[in-house]
Amino acid sequence: MIESLFWISVAAILYTYIGYPVVVWMLAHLRNREVLKADIFPSVSVVLACHNEQGNIEARIKNLLECDYPRDLLEIVIVSDGSTDLTAEIARRHASDRFRLFAYEQQKGKATALNIGVEIANGEIILFADARQSFEPSAIKELAANFADPSVGAASGELFLDGACGSSVAEGVGLYWKYEKWIRKSESHFSSVIGATGAIYAIRRELWQPLPNSTILDDVYTPMAIALRGRRVVFEEKARAHDRAIESTGNEFARKVRTLTGNYQLCQLMPRLLFPNSALLFQFYSHKLMRLAAPIFLLLILTANIFLAATAVGNASQLFYRAMFAGQLVFYGGVAAGAYLLKHNRRVRVLKPRLCLLPDECRCAYRSPIFRARQTKCVGKRRIVFSIFYFLFFVFYFV
Repeated sequence: MIESLFWISVAAILYTYIGYPVVVWMLAHLRNREVLKADIFPSVSVVLACHNEQGNIEARIKNLLECDYPRDLLEIVIVSDGSTDLTAEIARRHASDRFRLFAYEQQKGKATALNIGVEIANGEIILFADARQSFEPSAIKELAANFADPSVGAASGELFLDGACGSSVAEGVGLYWKYEKWIRKSESHFSSVIGATGAIYAIRRELWQPLPNSTILDDVYTPMAIALRGRRVVFEEKARAHDRAIESTGNEFARKVRTLTGNYQLCQLMPRLLFPNSALLFQFYSHKLMRLAAPIFLLLILTANIFLAATAVGNASQLFYRAMFAGQLVFYGGVAAGAYLLKHNRRVRVLKPRLCLLPDECRCAYRSPIFRARQTKCVGKRRIVFSIFYFLFFVFYFV
């Protein structure tokens, strides 16, 4: 019984983080559903829900106005959700026929603000964005091209984290985000993406369903509602948004807690997701729900492994489970190392010898291009090792 529990838990973890990504990648290559894109220019309404964004809103509006899209077909709708700073006043300076501002005093939450924004928007395509990020000039045009395919109901862009090499937290987030984007691309080629990139995603207006006021993850709720109605949700990697890489462990932790809470809430708001009777719901189980259960499986593996290492019959069996237990200690040691490095923002540095203590021949060798090249290679290897520590920390604590 204990041994079966151990292996079932191991299989669950391997499937969640390795098996499913590989399976969906293979399915994407076996059944690659191309999107019939074309250079079309439907009317687009960009909806931004803002709260106390006076430091970002001016640059955000200018960024949207500079996008390579016909001005007469682009509308900007900003909803100031109970902002207590100058967000509404700054946005009001840009008032025009193609710019709408709706402001109210009491904060009601992002879901309510988005409902209001979509209600007053006029575009055939509703594009959701945030105030902090910026679009590349062609982002709106690249998203719109996907709607030439009548089977597409929503299109998600790609988010790039600028400055991902500037801090330990940013490196950890960047590594995990690359892994996540690889999965999303495969899902898009095979069927539909499970969720969208909140900083840049667009939907057909006629497919919009008002969000429950308590909704935490609009960028998962809305795409899933569209996919459940039989339309595709695709990933457009040419539609790019940029954001500043997170430098604080606390901020990233708070963001991931919000994401996990939102995934639990999603099951309450959409009970149909709990019954995997289609390929889409199978993807949701594999991509979202299995990750929510991952900490439980990890705890079961550790507990069962301790028992089996102590009670296994036979030298070979006992040796195997003891080796597995040692491997887990190394894994959690990596998690602890990643947590320590993130907390103290430690960087990987190469220890330099004191040149004054070396003979002349050694000093010349140290300064030679060959030694420098080897030193750079060494730094690269050490960065890979420490990046693995960061990745283990994010997987175990945040995913």
